[in-house]
Amino acid sequence: MEQHDLKHEFPEYHEQIHALKMSDGRFSRLFDEYHDVNRHVVRVEVNAELATSVQLEELKKRRLKLKDQLHELLKTSSLA
Repeated sequence: MEQHDLKHEFPEYHEQIHALKMSDGRFSRLFDEYHDVNRHVVRVEVNAELATSVQLEELKKRRLKLKDQLHELLKTSSLA
């Protein structure tokens, strides 16, 4: 199964992710939401949770949107 946690998605930003989680409330909130949605997707994919294909697709779209928002914050951060 493909890994979608942020350390695998953005390995080049590992230190910056940690710093922003500690210093930027918006980043921290989006990070936590991304983690929750990703965990939910994985649970559905391994059949630990039930979801329709439409629900799973919506979760994946939400995860992608959050990832894009987090990536934009990482690129524009003063910590870059």
